[in-house]
Amino acid sequence: MTNFPETRASLILRIANRGDAQAWDEFVRVYQPAIYHLACRQGFQHADAEELAQEAMLAVARAVERWAPDPQRGRFRNWLFRIARNLSVNFRSRRKHQVWGTGNSGMQSLFDEQCNRKEALSQFFELEYQRAVFQCAAKHVQNEVKEKTWQAFWLSTIGDEPMAEVARRLDLSIGAVYIARNRVIARLRIEVRRIEDAAN
Repeated sequence: MTNFPETRASLILRIANRGDAQAWDEFVRVYQPAIYHLACRQGFQHADAEELAQEAMLAVARAVERWAPDPQRGRFRNWLFRIARNLSVNFRSRRKHQVWGTGNSGMQSLFDEQCNRKEALSQFFELEYQRAVFQCAAKHVQNEVKEKTWQAFWLSTIGDEPMAEVARRLDLSIGAVYIARNRVIARLRIEVRRIEDAAN
């Protein structure tokens, strides 16, 4: 059985309760990787990207009880993206992070150009969010199904191997591979919806 809350309001309310470790684990599992990859996309080094993602989690912890759904301001994810973007701008402006040795004098202007491309970063953040949601859903579903069922899905869908080859490798009929793949896809859709309902 899944541990993800069934409504977005429930997760947001739960993370507002600082004592709800399970809610924070769920929240961090979905959002922290997306913020980390957003920072990397903006040119941050690994350690700085990790620090920025942690700062974003702290900023959410401090402000989440004041967040309220507002159709004009957008989804919770939009609010989090603004926090991450603002933190990245602030992070760059700190004295100790102003000059980055890259070996290329044009690198700083490239970083600045990327930082100013809000729409591109927003789309990138959305993609990273979707990737994190899929990874969470996949991990959950993989634990629910038999190993052969998961392998049939993974090899034929993610690995893009021909069905006949997957059937041969797993010692299944081609029909069994189709059935296994479709079962996993159906469960993934349900799990993704559950996570999205919790996080939007």
